[in-house]
Amino acid sequence: MAVIAAGGFLGGPTRYLLGQAFPTAQHTFPATTFVINVTGAFVLAVLLVCVIEVWPPTHYVRPFGAVGFLGAYTTFSTWMVDTDRFLAAGRYGLAALDVFGSLFSGLAATALGIFLARAALVRRSPGWSRA
Repeated sequence: MAVIAAGGFLGGPTRYLLGQAFPTAQHTFPATTFVINVTGAFVLAVLLVCVIEVWPPTHYVRPFGAVGFLGAYTTFSTWMVDTDRFLAAGRYGLAALDVFGSLFSGLAATALGIFLARAALVRRSPGWSRA
């Protein structure tokens, strides 16, 4: 639990500071939240390839990085609140772009992260045996 809390202690403020550095004007596409969530998906994919396929077993890296840091860094709730605000304002196109753009971009970032991590890290690790 302490490892998860430590990761969250770093991930939450990172997201907050990015939101402060790159604010989104009201009723515009929430680009900062979008970038945070997509980069979080990418980093999570790379981290999990490293933890599961490259690094020796550990009890702390995955809870710290995946659950703590990235769990606090990414933000499902803000994504949904932004979408709800678009719907309430009748901005259906932006709501759809927010939902589907984030979903598909997150999936693409995850796939890219897995592919790049495996290409760069796993194949170079001794004992790697995947085809």
